[in-house]
Amino acid sequence: MEWIYLCFVIFLFALAISDLWVGVSNDAVNFLNSAIGAKAAKFRTAIIVAAIGVFCGATMSNGMMDIARHGIFQPEHFAFSELIYIFLAVMVTDIILLDAFNSLGMPTSTTVSMVFELLGASFAFTLLKMNGGEGALGFSDYLNTSKALSVIVGIFVSVAIAFTVGTIVQWLTRMVFTFKYSGKLKWKIGIFGGFAVTCIVYFMLLKGIKTMSFMNADVKHWIADNTLIILGGCMVFFTALMQILHACKINVFKVVVLIGTFALATAFAGNDLVNFIGVPLAGYESFLDWKNAGAGDPSTHMMGVLNGEARTPFIFLLGAGIIMVVSLATSKKAHNVTKTEINLAKQDEGEEMFGSSKVARSLVRMTSTAANFIVKHTPDSVRQWIDKRFDNTEIEKEEGASYDLVRASVNLVVSSLLIALGTSLKLPLSTTYVTFMVAMGTSLADRAWSRESAVYRVTGVLSVIGGWFMTAGIAFTAAFIIAMIMHFGGVVAAIIIVFIGLGAMIHSNMKYKMKNDEEAGDKRFRAILNSEDKKQTWDLLRGYVAANESEMLSNIAFHYGNITEGLMTENIRILRKSFYELKDEKEKMKNLRRKETICMRRIDQETAMTKNAWFFASFNELEQLYYTIRRMCEPAYEHVDNNFSPLPEKYIEDFRPQRDALESCIADFREVSSADEFARLRDLEPRLSSLQHEFSDMRKDLMNDIQAKQVNINTAYLYLNILQESESMVITLTRLIRSSRKFQLG
Repeated sequence: MEWIYLCFVIFLFALAISDLWVGVSNDAVNFLNSAIGAKAAKFRTAIIVAAIGVFCGATMSNGMMDIARHGIFQPEHFAFSELIYIFLAVMVTDIILLDAFNSLGMPTSTTVSMVFELLGASFAFTLLKMNGGEGALGFSDYLNTSKALSVIVGIFVSVAIAFTVGTIVQWLTRMVFTFKYSGKLKWKIGIFGGFAVTCIVYFMLLKGIKTMSFMNADVKHWIADNTLIILGGCMVFFTALMQILHACKINVFKVVVLIGTFALATAFAGNDLVNFIGVPLAGYESFLDWKNAGAGDPSTHMMGVLNGEARTPFIFLLGAGIIMVVSLATSKKAHNVTKTEINLAKQDEGEEMFGSSKVARSLVRMTSTAANFIVKHTPDSVRQWIDKRFDNTEIEKEEGASYDLVRASVNLVVSSLLIALGTSLKLPLSTTYVTFMVAMGTSLADRAWSRESAVYRVTGVLSVIGGWFMTAGIAFTAAFIIAMIMHFGGVVAAIIIVFIGLGAMIHSNMKYKMKNDEEAGDKRFRAILNSEDKKQTWDLLRGYVAANESEMLSNIAFHYGNITEGLMTENIRILRKSFYELKDEKEKMKNLRRKETICMRRIDQETAMTKNAWFFASFNELEQLYYTIRRMCEPAYEHVDNNFSPLPEKYIEDFRPQRDALESCIADFREVSSADEFARLRDLEPRLSSLQHEFSDMRKDLMNDIQAKQVNINTAYLYLNILQESESMVITLTRLIRSSRKFQLG
């Protein structure tokens, strides 16, 4: 029996390594976004600074694991075997949950996930024990529910306060510095830099290093008694230092951003390490206690030992630090999570990751109405002065940056200050929630959410916030179910679930790699946005439009073939698949058109004047092809779904060759486009003209059959629709050939 539980403990540590990897990938959003978004340094430099902070925080942490040991449940009322199952359920759930959020590029809280996983698994065993009539103990004797409640309250507090304060502070900061700030720094930069670094030091004292191994009780008391003196001295020293650095032509904003990045990374590793290795270490200590007690019946050995204080051996902290640093430097999912926040906060228009939602549209409309009311009642002179301070036509930012260094500095300073204040007031503010919402608040204050992008940005923010609340519910439910399965299935079920968890994570990583491969086309889009050479931009745009056109034609041909084949063979599964997939295609086409239009703005004026009309004509024809396919799919799906009479065999025999000929024309169009030989598109026009006449003749023959009552009326009308839409596709494709040729060649 002992070797089985030893294997479970080994499994816990194996899962902890995976948890460290996926956890750091998600929490990288907390400390990397500002440095990356503002291009305060090279990406490699930002990673190195953050990695040093993570390593320092991890190795110097004192490893207090109270939340995993007795923060959620009362260990003295749980047996060794029960706690092992609880810990396994927590780790498996945590890995799958965090990896899912990473794959979606959505930041979430490792603290919330762990708390609610512990609560869900513990709740399952609490119900089992109470149902089994084990004494007269109640829920409060088994569980510490106040901890979960404090986390929920912390979510609301974090979201509301961080967004509001971030908006206000950024608005005031922008009023002082404006978007063109380099020539207006003088004495301002010293005060700003000194205040910013002092706030970061305050954050480090209260949040970052209070749990470090060298922070004994005497040092903590001395810091608490002399906090104001320390901060006052820091303010004077750093103000002078920043003024000197500015005089030496060193960009103070970059210094502030890198210091803030290091501070947040250190605090994250020093405090949130418990979220990743706390549970395995608690399981390890439980195993040692059970073994030292004689390795008796694991279902009767109670775990009161976990009520004591524990310190993590340095070797575990060192190993955790190394894993976190490697994950930070190599994980593509970490880059994906940072991309979400940067995309939502970027100053310029560009690719939007999220669509438009009804709630977002309502919020934007109400906010616009309120803003218009305020503007209307603001004196003209005041409004004009404010607009001048927020004039971003000549924004100063690093090449390729999403926003400037002023906003990046405010992001880190406000995040650090709010987290420090929350810590001093013992409010359970989430680092993830604070940093994300501050970034959203500062982007709103900077007027980065224009009327063209606001609904997409608000939808994105609401999606992320919704994901945070879902984290708690999913974590609780999944851990509860897994714990129940382990209890009733025993050791065999526990082993199977562990392997299922690891398998699910491997499968998720494989799907994520496939998704990245599918999104390789976005490299063309980013290359166009980053190109400074107008001729190169035009060449890149031609290739980008041709590739998108080819992909859309491929999808149209695929669905056309599936719809007609599904109708002729009465295959409801194929028709249903196309019916639902075509709904998603509409949003994809809308986003693609927006991206291509943004790219068109990057070419020179003379080229744009001659190409714009053909560009929009081509895309309109592609949209018409899409709508044609939808008009074909809906009645076909309904017809087969209702089990109406099938198409007569003679119609199928007549239609199939023409269908294949149309698909062949589309395939040849794509081949010519891929080879960049658009002059050859003229060769397709005679084939399409002939095909149009053939569909027209088939339609006339069918109408004669209808008049002669030689066919079922429902089937006849459906077939007539297929012929009409097929003919419409041929006509539209002919127009597309002309528009595409004119756009590509002139």
